[in-house]
Amino acid sequence: MVTERSAREGAAEDSGTPSPSIGVAIPIPDPHGAFLQARRASFGDPLANAIPTHITLLPPTQVPADALGEVEEHLQEIARTERPFSIKLRGSGKFRPVSPFRPVSPVVFVALAEGIGGCEHLQARVLSGPLTRSLPFPYHPHVTIAHNLPEEVMDRAFKELACYSADFDVWGFSLYEHGADGVWRPQRDFVFGEEGPVSRDGGRRGV
Repeated sequence: MVTERSAREGAAEDSGTPSPSIGVAIPIPDPHGAFLQARRASFGDPLANAIPTHITLLPPTQVPADALGEVEEHLQEIARTERPFSIKLRGSGKFRPVSPFRPVSPVVFVALAEGIGGCEHLQARVLSGPLTRSLPFPYHPHVTIAHNLPEEVMDRAFKELACYSADFDVWGFSLYEHGADGVWRPQRDFVFGEEGPVSRDGGRRGV
């Protein structure tokens, strides 16, 4: 989830029980999210239908199954004390490998023109407590639209989204889990100012 450059990092110790791989992200609301996911699929990105459109807060991280309750409590405390903020998406950008000693999978993304500070603030809070971890690169909030594709396809994605524009308010963030089928699915929504997370089955779960 999440920032594909750092996928599957942060492995937990083997405790004899499965350690789910989780991510935390700001979902991009429809119609913007559905549109960008369809564009990603149109470029032939095999991850298009496995990763909902998002802005990463916590990249893929393995945690012991018995630590998920503590993780949810941590995320709920963050959401309870935060307030909505606005994001403006404008145009496209690129991550490209900078040297053979710092390999980075090439990524084309939609850039944030407003809301970067809000994302950075949330990301710093999420990557604390039970989710404390280091990242190999500085945090750069973005929305991936093409990942590790042939150069000509990456260039086409960059050009076709160069004039893209969308505005929305961030209501909170979601906890995702990586399924055995390779698909990332939201498990809980953490709404700013709310006292408990919302399960994706419609029920509110206290923490």
